[in-house]
Amino acid sequence: MATAAHATAAAEPEAEPKAGPGAEEEEEEDANEAKAARKRSEVMTLELAWDEPEEGVSESDGDGENSPGEWELEEEEEKNQLEIERLEEQLSINVYDYNCHVDLIKVLRLEGELDKVRAARQKMSEIFPLTEELWLEWLQDEVSMAADGQDREHVYQLFERAVQDYICPNIWLEYGQYSVGGIGQKGGLEKVRSVFERALSSVGLHMTKGLAIWEAYREFESAIVEAARLEKVHSLFRRQLAIPLYDMEATFAEYEEWSEDPIPESVIQSYNKALQQLEKYKPYEEALLQAEAPRLAEYQSYIDFEMKTGDPARIQLIFERALVENCLVPDLWIRYSQYLDRQLKVKDVVLSVHSRAVRNCPWTAALWARYLLAMERHGVDHQDISATFEKALSAGFIQATDYVEIWQTYLDYLRRRVDFKQDSSRELEELRATFARALEYLQQEVEERFNENGDPSCVVMQNWARIEARLCNNMQKARELWDSIMTKGNAKYANMWLEYYNLERAHGDTQHCRKALHRAVQCTSDYPEHVCDVLLTMERTEGTLEDWDSAVQKTETRLARVAEQRVKAAEKEASLAQQEEEKAEQRKKMRAEKRALKKKKTRGADKRKAGEEEEAEDQWGGEEEGGAEQPSKRRRVEDSVPPDAEGEAGKSGKWAAGDVGPPAKQKEKAVAARRDLPRVAHDSSKDSVTVFVSNLPYSLDEPAARLRPLFEACGEVVEVRPVFSNRGDFRGYCYVEFPDETAALQALRLDRTSVEGRPMFVSPCVDKSKHPDFKVFRYSTALEKHKLFISGLPFSCTKEELADICKEHGAVKDLRLVTNRAGKPKGLAYVEYENESQASQAVMKMNGMTIRENTIKVAISNPPQRKVPEKPEAGKASHGPTVLRQTYGARGKGRTQLALLPRALQRPSAAAPPAENGPAPRPSAPAQASETPKMSNADFAKLFLRK
Repeated sequence: MATAAHATAAAEPEAEPKAGPGAEEEEEEDANEAKAARKRSEVMTLELAWDEPEEGVSESDGDGENSPGEWELEEEEEKNQLEIERLEEQLSINVYDYNCHVDLIKVLRLEGELDKVRAARQKMSEIFPLTEELWLEWLQDEVSMAADGQDREHVYQLFERAVQDYICPNIWLEYGQYSVGGIGQKGGLEKVRSVFERALSSVGLHMTKGLAIWEAYREFESAIVEAARLEKVHSLFRRQLAIPLYDMEATFAEYEEWSEDPIPESVIQSYNKALQQLEKYKPYEEALLQAEAPRLAEYQSYIDFEMKTGDPARIQLIFERALVENCLVPDLWIRYSQYLDRQLKVKDVVLSVHSRAVRNCPWTAALWARYLLAMERHGVDHQDISATFEKALSAGFIQATDYVEIWQTYLDYLRRRVDFKQDSSRELEELRATFARALEYLQQEVEERFNENGDPSCVVMQNWARIEARLCNNMQKARELWDSIMTKGNAKYANMWLEYYNLERAHGDTQHCRKALHRAVQCTSDYPEHVCDVLLTMERTEGTLEDWDSAVQKTETRLARVAEQRVKAAEKEASLAQQEEEKAEQRKKMRAEKRALKKKKTRGADKRKAGEEEEAEDQWGGEEEGGAEQPSKRRRVEDSVPPDAEGEAGKSGKWAAGDVGPPAKQKEKAVAARRDLPRVAHDSSKDSVTVFVSNLPYSLDEPAARLRPLFEACGEVVEVRPVFSNRGDFRGYCYVEFPDETAALQALRLDRTSVEGRPMFVSPCVDKSKHPDFKVFRYSTALEKHKLFISGLPFSCTKEELADICKEHGAVKDLRLVTNRAGKPKGLAYVEYENESQASQAVMKMNGMTIRENTIKVAISNPPQRKVPEKPEAGKASHGPTVLRQTYGARGKGRTQLALLPRALQRPSAAAPPAENGPAPRPSAPAQASETPKMSNADFAKLFLRK
């Protein structure tokens, strides 16, 4: 916009400054004439463009019919109209869709729908703060259409709104330059100076962009040729030189050249002091220049530095600069508003920042709560506070507990308005009505949306009961509320009963206290002993003998029943633990039998292979006498001979001496060499400089040579120690040792790197015998509001394909497809966005989406908490201590609990002979299926096909 203003000024002849009584009228007439001339030139340009025929088409070619170019234009217009209708319909469903607003403004601007563009921009600006680019585009359009003083006033109002959203030096510069154009109007000079002074107070301290505002202001004052204005320019120079800004030296040199008198010593001292301050600020400014947006960490360190210095103006400025690029970071808004609430305490500034915070991050309940408190603190009208609270309810929080927090904040505010010395008042009735509305809202709106109770402990209802009991002396209403609390599933908790008991103790009577504790003894299931002790203590100090006997009898009966239930639970737990032990022992036995069977088959195969090699030796003519290799260790080589070497091999009958052997024989020699290597025990003292690498392919040839270049990227590698079996086969894991811990920590970043199509696991080297509970998991298991969990994806969905879908709803920082140990996708993914707003929008738009006939589910990442297995107290096996095992997984009884043995194998054998003496033999259990005769694949197929 600055370029356009300068271009216009260059195109028009420079006017001499006029003085005298009629100077303003003449300047206004000249401006009107110039404006009319520009409008005539624009009309002529449009007429010429309309009358000029298209290239290669004569005027007579049309004959009243549309040309191909006009057809394309009409198709484009029709397409844009459909897009406009779609976007308007989408906004009618979700008015908080930021990207949809931007797209609608863009299409309407292309269509030239000026009134609709204005309406769309106005609607968006009421909901969201606009970025610097959106405001400059809007202002440019309005400035180009401003024709008279009324239009200019409208543009001024837009500038005022624009500078309120974010701190934008470019918008302030445009504002000042545009106000210069209205200097001929009444009060124009004062308007220009007012705009520039406000710009200096807002962005004049900006070390990198504030210089442009100072220079524009000085140029304006210098252009006014009056002796009285020279002192104004002197003042601007001196004010600027007292502030640490970039290129201060050039400004000082310019002042020396401009000023006819020597620069005062006080100005030089202020300048030198500002230079010293500039050196302190430079490291932080250079860090911002070198880093990439949004530079949150750099801004945080800069804010910490400014907070130590303590200059309120500079602290505000650095917060505002940080929020331009991090406007969707709620924690930054909270820190800024907290500083203003506690330190600055200026009403207009504080409320403005709170209002902007909730406009930028409307999904954060903490910001709305702070806004309500700030409004109450500064005495805002009750209607405005209530309206703000209603906006908060419609903001769309992403957790059920957020609604409880905002309701509690508003109810606390209403409670502070009530004068409880009066028996009844309008404020008290409003408080009670709001409590009732809050309970209804949480029960209906919140539970329907989140499928969970946002207030399971009934905190809102407890607060209401306390207010009724303590402030209103209405214990009857408090008891009704506590009865409702207990019926909502809280009667089994001892702390809830004791809370009610304390309330009755303070504001009720002994009879209701006794009644509450008797009910608590019967209902409490988590800590019944504690409730029993409280009841006995009360009866010991206040009750009669009959009350004491009744309490003792009731507590003894209850505790005996609780002890019995706990014994049964312990026996059941011990039984389950013993069953797990038996199953584990049985599985161990079955694995041993399978290994023995596999070894037996391997020995048989080796014998057959040896026979085949002997036959091959006889066929090829045998080995020369005195050969070092025994015939039993040779392999057949027909299939391994390359085609081009087949003739030579056929002539000689064997591989020439010095030639490299066939691949199969090379691998056999490598295995034999590894089998003969001495076993090196792992040195646990080097665990801190060693990483454990697992999940490698068993077929990996020369693992040490293959992995060494991969890990050398992290630092010098002392040793790569693969682990082999007794037969010399690679077992899929190894140890990588480094000279220092830094390289070992760097190597952990190679976790999940693909090695021959299989993800390699890299973890710290920890002795599991000393640390049995050690687990390595790279990813967070807590609630992450900016991360999505996607399930139901097709297995063929690639990372790039899913990224393209997710990028439509925000900036994707990271995307991870969940795979199994073999690297195969599991149909799950985690997508991390830059902020919570983008994640919440993606959930609403992507949940239920169809990808390749698969309907996906999308939710905020919040993995379930895994249960920690407890050590059983009984049921130890005879062979040793009970192993800690969990009966079921974290998500309950999984599919692995199903019996996978065919039913036919679970039936008793019909061919079992009857016993001559004693009872009939019991049918064999499914766990003994390994003792049944071996069956072939055909036998199994017959069993499954049997009807």
